[in-house]
Amino acid sequence: MDKSLTKEEVIEVMKTVYDPEIPVNVVDLGLVYDVNVNAGDVHVLMTLTAPGCGMGPMIAQQAEFAISEVEGVDDVEVEMIFDPPWNPDMITEDGKKLLGID
Repeated sequence: MDKSLTKEEVIEVMKTVYDPEIPVNVVDLGLVYDVNVNAGDVHVLMTLTAPGCGMGPMIAQQAEFAISEVEGVDDVEVEMIFDPPWNPDMITEDGKKLLGID
């Protein structure tokens, strides 16, 4: 029997996706709002540091590619939302260390 895909596995692989303008992954930047795993279907709600960020489609595509490589994933949807708006308080402790913010 195949092992079930977990939310944690999806979040872990999303740590390989970076905003090209900031040297911190999208998880530690606090851009990932929600990950829903239903059998092999993955739905991610995420945002950008700014709604008009031109890198948004590229970041979403990188996330989709990374997640689709995980064993057990059949379908991936990365949905960009801007409510609630992102703010620097959403950056994880690891992300703050990488950015030199304490």
